[in-house]
Amino acid sequence: MLEYTLEARRIDAHGSLATAKRAEVVLDTDMKGRQDALNPAELLLAAVAACMIKGVERVAPMLKFEFRSVGVKLHGVRQDSPPKMISIDYEIIVDTDENDRRLQLLHTNIRKFGTISNTIAEATKLEGTIRRKSAV
Repeated sequence: MLEYTLEARRIDAHGSLATAKRAEVVLDTDMKGRQDALNPAELLLAAVAACMIKGVERVAPMLKFEFRSVGVKLHGVRQDSPPKMISIDYEIIVDTDENDRRLQLLHTNIRKFGTISNTIAEATKLEGTIRRKSAV
């Protein structure tokens, strides 16, 4: 079993600070919102994105999957009453020369072994696709 520790504290009416290890993240806890920090819903989406990108880093060597870069776009939908995220859609974009079958294999493994994505998928609809980055 792995365990994780994080502490968060209110700085003032406009924000808070989360710390874990030697990292700090400014949190948008202002009731009016703020543009220079992530709010709780955005932090949830960021956690899912980080999980998926870390999943690529974890499984690519095992699959001998070659890639140059990976990005994730997410869109979450929140309902008001009761307040909760009702769905999260994602798109994983991979810059790779691997064939479509191998790209889908990567996606399967990202979904199968993602701690955060598996946890979120138990609580809400989590759906998405993987695609090759278009040449520019």
